[in-house]
Amino acid sequence: MPTHLVCLTFDFDTVSPWINRGEATPTPLSRGEFGVVGADRLLRLLQRRGLRSTWFIPGHTIETYPDVCDRVHRSGHEVGHHGYLHEPPATLTRDQEAAVLDRGSDCIRRLTGTAPAGYRSPAWDLSPHTVDLLLERGFRYDSSLMGHDHRPYRCRTSDVVTADGPMRFGPETELWEMPISWSTDDHPHFELVRRPGAPVQGLRRAGDVLENWLDDFRYMTREEERGLLTYTMHPQVIGRGHRMLMLERLIDGLSELGARFARLDEALEVMTT
Repeated sequence: MPTHLVCLTFDFDTVSPWINRGEATPTPLSRGEFGVVGADRLLRLLQRRGLRSTWFIPGHTIETYPDVCDRVHRSGHEVGHHGYLHEPPATLTRDQEAAVLDRGSDCIRRLTGTAPAGYRSPAWDLSPHTVDLLLERGFRYDSSLMGHDHRPYRCRTSDVVTADGPMRFGPETELWEMPISWSTDDHPHFELVRRPGAPVQGLRRAGDVLENWLDDFRYMTREEERGLLTYTMHPQVIGRGHRMLMLERLIDGLSELGARFARLDEALEVMTT
């Protein structure tokens, strides 16, 4: 029987990326604060539609906005790891990255009572140590890589990459990858970024993004007997009015096309058994 899953995932960053980048003046912080407004809108929408999703939440967000994060958990959504202060692991030493993982996991345990099953790297860039550190801590999956768009696959370690010869692939591990893509992420489509060295994107028409996202699902159902499509959104981005209307139309369109909605941890069980 065909199985076509959709995972709605939300990176609930709030103010953490702005603080981590040293942009702690009122206006950038207010962009993060709007994430709380967006989270409320999303939780109400998901409740109305009877959908469960996965929220990747930095520890700093859990400590700064405990009531909203508690609502996420009590509403039946999965809480995944997303750093403590939205620290990209590729910028950290091994010891620093381990400390961030432990601190973020402690925050999630206090919120949910259990260790997180899944991890998503801030900025979607793993370090050479990330996979091993996640395995040491009992994580079941990562959701930061782009090696496929419809199928989970095993994460590797110890790849050898040189400029003067072929890439040599390291061994596969027990850690599953639940793949993502910038094309199914709301941030590059919608957020205006004005920062030296950063691309100036965003403010695209929501209807165009909607059609792309629906077509991604249509293609998967045409080409794959079993498939998983993950959409990545941020409450501070998707939570704006016209984008919320787009998300409602996305959910309706996917439902009409036969999508089954699931949390990432639930989808992992379906897709790997």
